[in-house]
Amino acid sequence: QVQLVESGGGLVQAGGSLTLSCVPSDDIFELNGMDWYRQAPGKQREFVARMNVGGETNYAETGKGRFTISRDAAANTLYLHMNSLRPEDTAVYFCHANILAIDYWGQGTQVTVSS
Repeated sequence: QVQLVESGGGLVQAGGSLTLSCVPSDDIFELNGMDWYRQAPGKQREFVARMNVGGETNYAETGKGRFTISRDAAANTLYLHMNSLRPEDTAVYFCHANILAIDYWGQGTQVTVSS
């Protein structure tokens, strides 16, 4: 059972920046892509960004140009760097991995952007 632990959320003013971290319990970067999702109150969970095994990335339109997904294999950590944050970015952000057809989710970290 893989566990994913997020951290780095908080309260930030519009236009500010935050970096989220996700640490998996196992070294899975070489075998699996990983993603960030988010869920705002009253809304469905939505895709934010993905990094595949080869390091290729893709982003939801809402985050393009503002968010960057990265990883540090030595630190076994996945990151989401968020700049120019907007109030509509307020959500719980989740780290996700699909390993052998099983979805693993972290507990989430709250990001609140004030206007």
